[in-house]
Parts: sequence; structure tokens; C-alpha cells
Amino acid sequence: MDFQVIFNNFRFLILQGFFGFGTFAGGTLRLALPAIVLGFILGTFIGLARLARSRWIHWPARIYVEFFRGVPLVMVIFWFWFIIPALTGKSLPEYAVALTAFVIFEAAYLAEIVRAGIQSVPRGQIEAATATGLSRAQLMRHVVLPQALRNMIPALVTQFIVLLKDTSLASIIGYVDLTKAAQIVNNREIRPFELYLFIALIYWLCSYSMSRYTRRWENRLSPSPS
Repeated sequence: MDFQVIFNNFRFLILQGFFGFGTFAGGTLRLALPAIVLGFILGTFIGLARLARSRWIHWPARIYVEFFRGVPLVMVIFWFWFIIPALTGKSLPEYAVALTAFVIFEAAYLAEIVRAGIQSVPRGQIEAATATGLSRAQLMRHVVLPQALRNMIPALVTQFIVLLKDTSLASIIGYVDLTKAAQIVNNREIRPFELYLFIALIYWLCSYSMSRYTRRWENRLSPSPS
């Protein structure tokens, strides 16, 4: 094994492939972070829609969730990559395709997490808050969502970790993330073991760091024993 290939290409792998600073419009973090934020925002609205009393709001949200949870992510990426240019006559940049596909796909999973988190709030607290005269919007903002968010943290972080690792699928349309950067270097250097072991370590470090930070945050938010 010769890990010199890692040192020789470290700048390209990390700055370009991981952070997205370089010639190519790529980067694992450049894709993952906006996808997490936008996916969570969209997922929150869809999760709330699933709890709506109106069937005209509830059923479209339910169909959305069931549909996108039933298809592979790679298929959604291909849909945006091939079908939209065929319909509009214009090709989309790799970044726009990947980001749109990830946001739409992950929102379905995040919506279910939001819905489950809201439903985990004790019914008695909701009834007590309603008795004080709070409106439905105030009830959701001041009573339900703060508690639901605390309950959602483990599931949310697990899904965010999955999203981070799934960004490697964007390489199939030429998006230069960490995985694609390793492929580019490997095509020139022919060192697959060293390169893919290195990027596996990077993904693991990111996932482990997110898990550790979340545990500390969760412990801080948990009520202290009396």
C-alpha cells in the first residue's frame, strides 16, 4: 500500500471534493448542508400537513410521503437529470439537479419524523395548554414544537447522517463530491484501496462527530433529575 497518493492529492480531495472549493461546482458539504436545511423546512410543512384535519391538505401530503419513501433516491436523481431537460429542452447543472432531488426525497422521511415527534407530545399537555386559551398556532409554537423537537433529535440526526453519506450518489451524474473526486484521482493513479479507504474514513469521522455532538446536545436539553 502506498498512501502517498493521498498526500499528493489531498488538496483536491478535501478542498474540491469535500468542501467544494475549486474548479468544479461540487463538494460534499456544499450539497449536504443546504439539503439538510431545505429538506427539514419542507419536511416540517409536509409533516404538519399530514396532521391537518382537512383531507385536501392531509391526503396530498400523505401521497407525497408514501410515494417518495417507496422509490430509490438514485431514481429521483435520474428523473431530474433526464426527464426535466426532455420536458423543458434545457439541461440543468449537476448541483441544481442533485440539490433538488435530495431536498424533495429527504423531505418525505423528515416529514414522518416531524409527524411522529409532534404525536409523541403527551395529550394531557396539549389539553392543558388549550384550556388556557391558546390558539392552535400558539399551541403548536409554544407547547408542542419545543417538546417535539427534543423528541425528534435522535431520529433527525440519524437521517442527516444518512443524507450526508447518500450525497455520494450524486457522483453518478458527474457531480464532483468526495466520492467523485476519489474516482477522478483513481482513474489517474490506480490506487483504489488507499483512496476509498481514505474517503470512507472521512465519511465515518463526519458521522461520528455528528452523533457525538448530538448526544451532548440531547443531554443538555433533557430535564435534569430532581
